[in-house]
Amino acid sequence: MSTTMRRVLRDAVLELTIDRPERMNAVDMATMRELTDAIRDAGDDPAVRAVLLTGAGTAFCTGADLAAMAENPSDPGLVMDVANDAIRAIVTAPVPVVAAVNGPAAGIGVSLALAADLTFAAQRAYFLLAFTRIGLMPDGGTSLLVPAAIGRAKAAELALLGERVSAADADRIGLISRTLPDDELAGHARAVAARLAAGPRRALELTKRALNAVTLDALDRALEREHRGQAELLASADFAEGAAAMLQKRPPQIP
Repeated sequence: MSTTMRRVLRDAVLELTIDRPERMNAVDMATMRELTDAIRDAGDDPAVRAVLLTGAGTAFCTGADLAAMAENPSDPGLVMDVANDAIRAIVTAPVPVVAAVNGPAAGIGVSLALAADLTFAAQRAYFLLAFTRIGLMPDGGTSLLVPAAIGRAKAAELALLGERVSAADADRIGLISRTLPDDELAGHARAVAARLAAGPRRALELTKRALNAVTLDALDRALEREHRGQAELLASADFAEGAAAMLQKRPPQIP
């Protein structure tokens, strides 16, 4: 049984909780693979009619676990394959996926939140694409998911400057569906997921597919582009220094 991902089926809604609160739900390779498997299993299970994704504790997902990557180095291409599989699973799932962003979402956490069909956030949450700060580029489809939601100008601000966006601002600029008081998020997200689960499964599937065909038709090309670029950057000296600086809680020394 997993110790990093909780699965609970409740009235046709599969609740998936990233359960690494001690790491602010930063994800390692095993957790990403399990998330992908859980989403795919949900699509194949007629008893599941909606998925609700959230995080344990006070964070949604703060990106890749850099400490785990340092302890167990993996081929950069494999790292990207695992991340891309999770995003594709969410976007192509035949059932609606609701994200309840209960706290900080950074890096791949932003990707997971925005790949969902409906994304709700607590007021305490924020969204952060800090890739360039550590010598990387946005991945997990965010090079498409973010501009698809808010346009190129705002997306460039988020991706190039790596500035934190509050949940309220994310709501205002159209990055997410809605912001709610912290103590109302879970109940609202569950109510929305339950409403979807009570709806006509095939009609919702085809509606989701139609919306994604218009807005995310270039997702595969974006993921491939990110794969090539990030695989190069993950092997770079800039990333080695950026990751070391983050783990050591110091400013990076980028030449």
